[in-house]
Amino acid sequence: MAEPKTKVNDASVEDFLGSIENETRQKDGFELLELYKRVTGLEPKMWGSSIVGFGMYHYRSGRSSQEGDWPLAAFSPRKQSLTLYVDPQNFPDLLKDLGKHTTSVACLYIKKLDDIDLKALERLVSASFKQAKEDYT
Repeated sequence: MAEPKTKVNDASVEDFLGSIENETRQKDGFELLELYKRVTGLEPKMWGSSIVGFGMYHYRSGRSSQEGDWPLAAFSPRKQSLTLYVDPQNFPDLLKDLGKHTTSVACLYIKKLDDIDLKALERLVSASFKQAKEDYT
């Protein structure tokens, strides 16, 4: 069984966000940090070198023998966009009020926070976090 590459570590979340060269992405990263802290009530941890996560659960894949730990809520201010791990297919009603975004099976992508309704985003992150706690803890 392959060992998961993305693991929680003791790196500084603030140092990571502060090292982002794109000023808008850095500002948005710090704003997301505060939103996630408010919604989850948890302190952030770095997962791998670029994911900011809150809480943790243990998973076992039903399709393979892979298992590991993953945050209950997480985001990453990647070069192309802000990536939020929120399982968007579970919340289509919340996405309609969000603003400019794209999705994949398990992620929400936002170019910049100025493109979206932050109250709608907070409702989405809150619903996703609540669902993850119910499903995995």
